[in-house]
Amino acid sequence: MGFFDKLKAGLAKTKNALFGRLDQLFRGFSKVDEDMLEELEEVLITADVGVGPTEKIIDRLRGKIRAEKITEPEKVKTALEEILVSMIGEGEPLVLDTKPSVILVIGVNGVGKTTSIAKIANLLKSEGKSVILAAADTFRAAAVDQLKIWADRVGVDIISHGEGSDPAAVVFDAVNAAKSRHSDVLIIDTAGRLHNKKNLMDELAKINRVVDRELPGCSRETLLVLDATTGQNAVSQAKEFRSSAPLTGLVLTKLDGTAKGGIVFSIREELGIPVKFICVGEQVDDLQYFKAGEFVSALFE
Repeated sequence: MGFFDKLKAGLAKTKNALFGRLDQLFRGFSKVDEDMLEELEEVLITADVGVGPTEKIIDRLRGKIRAEKITEPEKVKTALEEILVSMIGEGEPLVLDTKPSVILVIGVNGVGKTTSIAKIANLLKSEGKSVILAAADTFRAAAVDQLKIWADRVGVDIISHGEGSDPAAVVFDAVNAAKSRHSDVLIIDTAGRLHNKKNLMDELAKINRVVDRELPGCSRETLLVLDATTGQNAVSQAKEFRSSAPLTGLVLTKLDGTAKGGIVFSIREELGIPVKFICVGEQVDDLQYFKAGEFVSALFE
């Protein structure tokens, strides 16, 4: 099964529960009018697209209907699809121009951060890149062991210290290992804690200082992992983390387990941070680069 087929299957809950209502909506109206647009607005909000983004979508759609003189409901569906694709934009590629480049991964416990790291490592490895992991989430019980299991499964090196050790020290050793082994990418796992923002900021600042000192000028990504099943709470999490770290992209997990796939549009519109990866399953190859066209097509087909 290709990834697009996996994507369609993974987004089935969102499509069937909510976006599937679009077919009924457009078939239920014989003409394009405000009643139809109001009902469409309700469908989008129910899909967790968010109130603000939904209003912008409807306004753009209304303008498109006027400008293109659209009179058939089915053509409104096509116009809506075009607006949604343009709204979220294509996922921006990772910037990995130096050797090594660094990917810092953050996110609260339970969102799928550790498995996402493994899946990103697997994807990069499939592209011919050599990857090394840094187990710098030293505060959570079994986090290091869990990452070691995934590193072994994917077939990449990992640098770790004991539980409770200094994350910055782990990163220091990992950076030097990446340099000595001529690795292409270093992926750093970090502790995901929102209950004490100062600790989180201090820890990330220490890690970044180590990277700045040991790898000056390196390409660096800071990716936030979000659980799609949490809907609008994911947007709130992203806002919290954005105030603590300069985020370059998002990893959206568990899209196969929710009817709230519309959260992608809300995240992009409200935060302006690109979704770089999406995950629609438990297998190691169920994470791929985000492509807006494919994502929207999977919802509409």
